[in-house]
Amino acid sequence: MSTFTGIPAEAIAFYAELEENNNREWWLAHKDIYDSAVKEPLTLLLEELEPRFGPGKVFRPNRDVRFSQDKSPYKTAQGAFAADKEGVGFYLQLSADGLLVGGGCHSRTPEQIARFRAATDSPASGEELQKIVDSIAAGGFTVEGEKLKTVPRGFDKDHPRAELLKHKSLSAGMTLGEPEWMSRPSAKEEIAKRWEVLRPLVEWVNEHAAP
Repeated sequence: MSTFTGIPAEAIAFYAELEENNNREWWLAHKDIYDSAVKEPLTLLLEELEPRFGPGKVFRPNRDVRFSQDKSPYKTAQGAFAADKEGVGFYLQLSADGLLVGGGCHSRTPEQIARFRAATDSPASGEELQKIVDSIAAGGFTVEGEKLKTVPRGFDKDHPRAELLKHKSLSAGMTLGEPEWMSRPSAKEEIAKRWEVLRPLVEWVNEHAAP
């Protein structure tokens, strides 16, 4: 049985070249690198982290170009997601820029948004979320997500958590580039350590706003 030994530097180089050669011919000629340096390591990593963070999924590398003017067939970043609930969990991405780790809520159905706003408005759960977000930001993560330009209708524009109420999705991410540990087995714990920082956010969303 194979075990995770790290993410090879070839993964970053693969995406740097793909950005210049995003076509089917190049992809087929280099698919063995994708399989060995990108897909297999991420699959093994998610399998080994599943007991702590939930079942994982490596996203398809193909772009959906049906409604896009950009007909480039392949994504220039490989994403992976670990979650116990749909759309709420822990994220990992490889691209020419290196490694990115993140987590939070990526689903935004009207029902989820309504529950999120109600919990954010409530003093107890809302203040808890504010503390979580502040702590994550202090830890070097960028808090992000789809937002409205103004506070949603029905809430005071001077609400103490006005910025959080604007969110339709809420996540946080950190770009790590190509750290020296990336190609080593210790990458598993380095990634897990950063996901643990995001666990309070994921658990808050799971409790108050998940499907």
